[in-house]
Amino acid sequence: MDEYSLIERQLIKHEGFSAKPYRCTADKLTIGYGRNLDDRGITKDEALHLLANDIQVCEIDLSNLLGDMYWRLSLDRQAALLDMRYNLGARGFRRFRKMIKALRNRNYFLAAQEIKNSEWYKQVGTRGRDIYNQMLGDKK
Repeated sequence: MDEYSLIERQLIKHEGFSAKPYRCTADKLTIGYGRNLDDRGITKDEALHLLANDIQVCEIDLSNLLGDMYWRLSLDRQAALLDMRYNLGARGFRRFRKMIKALRNRNYFLAAQEIKNSEWYKQVGTRGRDIYNQMLGDKK
């Protein structure tokens, strides 16, 4: 057994795992196996790794919700839906019932209108306009 795996096992044993942030005994925001977010944070590479995992979770959810239709959409429309799903979470995204129904009917204009008429659209500024245009198929 190499030294690294021994050290890794020891830290895992002593730190324990937490999937959610908590305050350690030194009152530092901590996650995972004792990662001090207050002092260390995360690197850009770590953030990109988390993002890639989150994108995969969103794609699986959208595929489960919309079936093969999701994968037959243009990349722009897939990106629009994934962006919304990422931002809103699974539950929030599912509140767009009329938009989802319009998508299932391949009525992208109505789906875009449902996006534009939402409170969420007003809250997210440029993001909402970009997603609206992607849903329309507009490259602006």
